[in-house]
Amino acid sequence: MADDVLELRVAWEQHLGRSPAATAWFASVVTGYRRPDRHYHSVRHVRWVLRHVADLGPSVEDLGAVVAAAFFHDAIYDPKRADNEHASARLADRALTELGWEPTRRERVVAMIEATVGHDVEHADSDTRVLLAADLAVLAAEPARYGDYVEAVRREYGHVGDEQWRAGRSAVLRALLERPNIFSPELELHHWEQRARANITAELATLRR
Repeated sequence: MADDVLELRVAWEQHLGRSPAATAWFASVVTGYRRPDRHYHSVRHVRWVLRHVADLGPSVEDLGAVVAAAFFHDAIYDPKRADNEHASARLADRALTELGWEPTRRERVVAMIEATVGHDVEHADSDTRVLLAADLAVLAAEPARYGDYVEAVRREYGHVGDEQWRAGRSAVLRALLERPNIFSPELELHHWEQRARANITAELATLRR
């Protein structure tokens, strides 16, 4: 966990600064991600999103804005509420305003965060496509890591009964499979696309049982 936070701090200071205000916001954001009920949407998730953003860097126009969106995209996360992304976007706008970001750049960050509601890659701009791919990269993980991800998300939804979980999760997974593309074709992540569809199909089979 300490290494995760250190890696996040380096990225934060590089792209959002080291001012007292920036340092205070970093501490606040990380504290949220370290809550004990964050089994998947945690500091480690943000670390991996940032790593994938870096790997996809050549496709990014404004890396700082994508990094800011990555930090804030799950800053507010409560499985019992339906407006997490919008609330996270509002929080990002407030933080970046305090950090002196220009309105147009803040608006780009807000739009990227709100795009994580539906992960619509067909109508996303280049930077948003990268953020969405980084956020869903776990779908293309090796089967064991994918299984860890599913287990962690299930723990976050511990308040939901098994039958309701199976129905809701199955609906989400079927919707992903029905899309022409889970990851934007412009990113040429063909191996991710194949592995993600294989993982999702396998999980659906277990949910049917």
